[in-house]
Amino acid sequence: MTEAPLKVAVIGVGHLGTIHARIYSEYPGAELVGVIDHDLERAQALAEELGCEAARDVADLSSPIDCASVVVPTSLHAAVAVPLLERGVPLLVEKPLAATLEEADQILAAAEKSGAALAVGHVERFQPGVRHLLKEGRRPRFIECHRLAPFNPRGTDVGVVHDLMIHDLDLVLEFIGSEVVSVDAVGGEILTDREDVASVRLVFANGARANVTASRASLSPMRRFRMFSSGGYASLDFTKNYGLMVNKGPAWDARREEAGTLNMADPAQREALMRDGVLKIEELDLSGEERPLQAELASFVECIRDGREPLVTGADGRRALALAERIVSELHALDW
Repeated sequence: MTEAPLKVAVIGVGHLGTIHARIYSEYPGAELVGVIDHDLERAQALAEELGCEAARDVADLSSPIDCASVVVPTSLHAAVAVPLLERGVPLLVEKPLAATLEEADQILAAAEKSGAALAVGHVERFQPGVRHLLKEGRRPRFIECHRLAPFNPRGTDVGVVHDLMIHDLDLVLEFIGSEVVSVDAVGGEILTDREDVASVRLVFANGARANVTASRASLSPMRRFRMFSSGGYASLDFTKNYGLMVNKGPAWDARREEAGTLNMADPAQREALMRDGVLKIEELDLSGEERPLQAELASFVECIRDGREPLVTGADGRRALALAERIVSELHALDW
């Protein structure tokens, strides 16, 4: 790059913040100048490894910063983000945007007043398969998501809806592009004092539906996203970085009855349908794509450099948070 790298700090260097810092340290468009954490020893150890400063507060850095990632616990997002945004520092705030909608509005107001860019870390938008489907611009009629994870004490300051499900809520809202008119949710506590499992049925004003399930009390991980429309369907497996699209081919109308007599589980018969133009089955080659978090941080830096709106805006983050709050409210009304 011909332009000077942007000076970046990472605020909060626990597990995820450490990954942010390492990615910035290797990205040619950024210069990692500082890592900030209340645990100064932890910050100093990382700073020594990555060749930057360590501090308990951004104000203690000797170098000014052009932007920062906020990767502190959710309960601290507003306290950390608002003063920086008021100073005009562009931020990427990890999801969820805030602990409450009131705090989210404080963050948005600070960004609006100063004009500082505000991105939210809904990293699944940067999954290669998601980017492919968003580029296609298809509007599904039904989406089904499963996001299951083994128990991990990290992130238990929020329940599974804000911790895991919110990723898929953001994707569902972005793909369907319509207002939620009905929420039917079930779930509750299993291993912690907040909900550890939740499943929700969403109905949208445009008639679309979505079933979204999340658990942080499962034995095996699963991150699957499937969407269906009148012309076909797409299936993404985020864990395996695999995508499959099945659509009607040009000969579908003429040969649909014949297709119904074939065994779709037989690879040879599937191949024949594809060869004859009855079906279009496409496996998405995602192996060479940039990893989602790397793509997210690169996009954040380049949006600041180019003066563009971030791919996932503060308004997007608030929208997902509002739906998560609505779902949790439904869960609290249950006798779980």
